[in-house]
Amino acid sequence: MFETLLSFSRHHKMVLLMLLDALLLPLALWSAVVLRLGGAWDPRLNPHLWIFAAIPLWVIPIFIKLGLYRAVIKYVDDKIVYTVFYGVTLAVLILTAVITMSRSDPFPRSSIVIFWVFAMAYIGGSRFVLRGFIRRIDAVDAPREPVLIYGAGRAGIQLMLALQAGREYRPMAFVDDNPSLWRKTFRGLAVHAPNELAVLVKETSAKAILVALPSVSRARQQEILESLEPLRIPIKRLPGMADLVSGEVRVEELKEVDIEDLLGRDPVPPRPALMSANIEDRVVMVTGAGGSIGSELVRQIARCRPRLLVLFELSEYALYAIDRELAETCPDVERVALLGSVTDYDRVLQAMTAFGVETVYHAAAYKHVPMVEHNPVAGILNNAIGTDTTARAAEAAGVATFVLISTDKAVRPTNVMGATKRLAELCLQMRHARGSGTRFVMVRFGNVLGSSGSVVPLFKRQIQQGGPVTVTHPDITRYFMTIPEAAQLVIQAGAMGEGGDVFVLDMGKPVRIADLARRMIHLSGLEVRDESSPHGDIEIRYSGLRPGEKLYEELLIGDSVLPTEHERIMRATEYHLDEAELTGFMAQLREACGKLDAEQAFALMQQVVHEFKGEKSTCDWIVRRGLAGGLVSGL
Repeated sequence: MFETLLSFSRHHKMVLLMLLDALLLPLALWSAVVLRLGGAWDPRLNPHLWIFAAIPLWVIPIFIKLGLYRAVIKYVDDKIVYTVFYGVTLAVLILTAVITMSRSDPFPRSSIVIFWVFAMAYIGGSRFVLRGFIRRIDAVDAPREPVLIYGAGRAGIQLMLALQAGREYRPMAFVDDNPSLWRKTFRGLAVHAPNELAVLVKETSAKAILVALPSVSRARQQEILESLEPLRIPIKRLPGMADLVSGEVRVEELKEVDIEDLLGRDPVPPRPALMSANIEDRVVMVTGAGGSIGSELVRQIARCRPRLLVLFELSEYALYAIDRELAETCPDVERVALLGSVTDYDRVLQAMTAFGVETVYHAAAYKHVPMVEHNPVAGILNNAIGTDTTARAAEAAGVATFVLISTDKAVRPTNVMGATKRLAELCLQMRHARGSGTRFVMVRFGNVLGSSGSVVPLFKRQIQQGGPVTVTHPDITRYFMTIPEAAQLVIQAGAMGEGGDVFVLDMGKPVRIADLARRMIHLSGLEVRDESSPHGDIEIRYSGLRPGEKLYEELLIGDSVLPTEHERIMRATEYHLDEAELTGFMAQLREACGKLDAEQAFALMQQVVHEFKGEKSTCDWIVRRGLAGGLVSGL
């Protein structure tokens, strides 16, 4: 029957609560009078029984005005006590006036005070009793997963309350680092020390640990996640405090553990003066505006109030996606979306001159090492010649600042992609050295998290599919940085230097990819299957280094690095080629690429990029196909 009542409409439930109160209020007054009279009824009160029946006539309208019947019983909290307090207090004052004016002399006056107590207990208590019944029925109808909450602070308690009112998780206990909280209880949940976690997981059959520490640093979160890793239980975390304060997420919206949490790297707040120096009230152009880095640059630039934002992109869909996103998130920013290739000098020059571009962020590039390794001519054309073409157009259009997005793979490259990015740097350095009117700046950094083709989403997908997780080599390491932090640092680095500068971003400590894969498996609540654990869940399989792939990436060619005004941006001092030498190489390279002569293009790359040690396995797929058919010669 109780379930049938719960299925009633909201309006019907409100009527039922009013009827319940209409019964409880006379009962509370009768209980108060009988208690005052010592358990006996005074017959002299019989003519005044109408007072018992009339009391709901003014109390229920008071409750309606105070919003008591708008509260959803399942989610009522302690605030309802204040509503009942005000309502009952007003009811008692009116009751006193009614008894006085009706000259009900036999009515014991002190029973009015007792009525106040009983009414508070009956009306308020009925709500909490009903809430308990509803939640118990919910628990039976929708069994919830038992979980532990790491963090017994304000966020942890709010999370507990939200989960208790929900239908997905059942909080079983708190864990906290603060010894002063140990053995305390909140709503029946005890707080335990972290060293009791293993026992708690076993005793409560917890299916997950929810980390409710939105204000702690990334470094501290990393320490906590490392301590939880041996438990082999899924970990979820509360969003950061900034997201909670902004209202973008709610307390009960838990997230999977991000790779940022595993890295333990706290981003440095951007400096407004550096962020706006080349952007505010200027015409800014981003090439490759639809790519992973380019699109984040566009988002960051839009927040710095440019006069006009020019989006330049070869991919129609990528350009459409970022243009529509800006239309929704930054409708006040004037923008123009242009399709085109950075290898098309006339199109790039046309775009720059038509809109009076003042600052260029050149993010257009092919970046996937294996793809460029087997499509070397396309990679050289887009990355190296495309950068030189865009820089030439920028000079002709009078662009003030040109910022190149480079990569750590440009340092002593072993692959075509890295060599093309180093050649792009050399082209800009040469233009600065000859006295260009455009200030050329290069920013070099490592891998960014969440970019297309990134190893992290690949690992997540492989874990969800049951494995194996593929790693190229047991010892391979990489630097990682979030896309927003990389974009912010690129913009700030672009505001520094006199030109020809190669800025290197502080990427933190390199990450061993095999350890990253193992930790992601463990924090998903699974076990790595290996010789020591043959019955584990997910195998880590080593596929071998891909063509041109390094075990370790570097950020500097030489040992000379200078600090800058920003703690995470350094200035590298590196060699560059003179104009005559580089111009000759570029002419030959353009000719080789124009003829699709991959062998000659590859040989020229090794000559112009002195430290380039190309792989013997480098091969243009088209050339290989041509060799098989006896059609062409090449790599």
